[in-house]
Amino acid sequence: MVTTPPDGRAGIDAALVRRLIAAQFPQWSGMPVTPVEIDGWDNRTFRLGDDMTARLPTAAGYVPAVAKENRWLPRLAPSLPVAVPPILAMGSAGEGYPFPWSVRGWLSGERADRAHIDDTSQFAISVAEFILALQRCDATGGPPAGEHSWFRGASPAHYDEETRRCLASLKGRVDTGRATAVWEAALAAQWRGTPVWFHGDIAAGNLLIADGKLTAVIDFGTSGVGDPACDLVITWGMFSGESREAFRRTVGQDDGTWARARGWALWKSLLNLTGCIDTDQEEAAVNQRVISEVLADQDSFG
Repeated sequence: MVTTPPDGRAGIDAALVRRLIAAQFPQWSGMPVTPVEIDGWDNRTFRLGDDMTARLPTAAGYVPAVAKENRWLPRLAPSLPVAVPPILAMGSAGEGYPFPWSVRGWLSGERADRAHIDDTSQFAISVAEFILALQRCDATGGPPAGEHSWFRGASPAHYDEETRRCLASLKGRVDTGRATAVWEAALAAQWRGTPVWFHGDIAAGNLLIADGKLTAVIDFGTSGVGDPACDLVITWGMFSGESREAFRRTVGQDDGTWARARGWALWKSLLNLTGCIDTDQEEAAVNQRVISEVLADQDSFG
C-alpha cells in the first residue's frame, strides 16, 4: 500500500478546493466547500454545494483511479442496479496541488452499518446482485487488473511474500498452520476464466443505504477487469449466518473462485492484524474474527 507523506492529507483542505474550483470551474465558484463527515484514506472528499463533491487523491499511487473512474463509471452506470458516482468534471493539477482530481454528483445515503439494516439477508442478496450485474457489463477495452487496482483482480500470489511475512510474525497468535493451508489453496486455485469487471473493494464503507436498503456503491478506485474473487471478501467481513448463506447462494461462483476469495480475505486481515495487534485491541479483534471465520469456511467448503 502507498504511504501518504505526513503532510499529504493536511495540505488538502477546503481552501485549496475553493482555489481549484475558482481557477478551473468558475461556474461553481462561490459554492460552499465542506469536508465530508466520513472521509477515506486514498482520497479527500469535500461537499461542493448541496449536490456535488470534489474528490482529490492523497498520493501519487491513487492518481490512476481518477482517469479510470472518469472514463468507465458513466459506461457502467446504466447496467447497474443501484447508483454509482456521477462524474461531472475532471480537474487538473494547480494551486500547489500536483494531481488530477474530479467533481462528482453527491449520492445521498449513509455508509452501510448492520445496526441500520433490518433485513441483512435481503441486503446481502442486493450486494450479490450488484456484483453479478457488474460482472455482466461489457469488459471490452476495460483496464486489466494490475498496479492501478492494487492487483485486485489478479492472482493473490502478488502478495505471497507479504502474507508469509505476516504469518511468520503472527506465529503463536493465530493458527498459522491452518492459515497457511488456506493461503496455499488460494494460490493453487489459479484463475483461467474470461475477464469480467470487478469493483475491488466491496466493503461496508463503500456501500450506501437508505431505509436499510442498498442504494449506491462508491469508490471504484481499485476496479478493473479480471478475476472477480476479490469482490467476495465481504462474505466474512460483513455477513454471517443467514445473510452469509444468502450472499453465497445468490452470487454463486465456482470452488476455485471461493478459494481465492478466502485468500484475499486472509491476506488483508493478516496484514491489518500485524499492524494493530499490540496497539488497537478493538481493531485486532475484528481482524482475528475474520481470520477465524475464513479458516472455518475452509474447513467446511475447502
